[in-house]
Amino acid sequence: MRTLEPYGDYFWQFYNSLSAKAKEKVDYVLQIVISVERISTKFFKHLDDGIYEIRIEVGSNIYRIFSFFDDNKLVILLHGFQKITQKTPSLIYS
Repeated sequence: MRTLEPYGDYFWQFYNSLSAKAKEKVDYVLQIVISVERISTKFFKHLDDGIYEIRIEVGSNIYRIFSFFDDNKLVILLHGFQKITQKTPSLIYS
């Protein structure tokens, strides 16, 4: 079982902006991330350099939440967004 740890207020700003139906689906997918040993790429996908995206679909709306592991047990939730195009934006490091 994993522990979810939001980093700062970024995740909560995203979450609080969602509709009740979208929040319900986010909660469902996060429960899968917490409790399933091998998570399907339908819900969780490695992007690049230790960054993962949690993948959520609600009707025709697609949401992504960036995250990473800490000590292979803790998923730190960064920020989320609604996808408008088919391609997830590339990650930019400074």
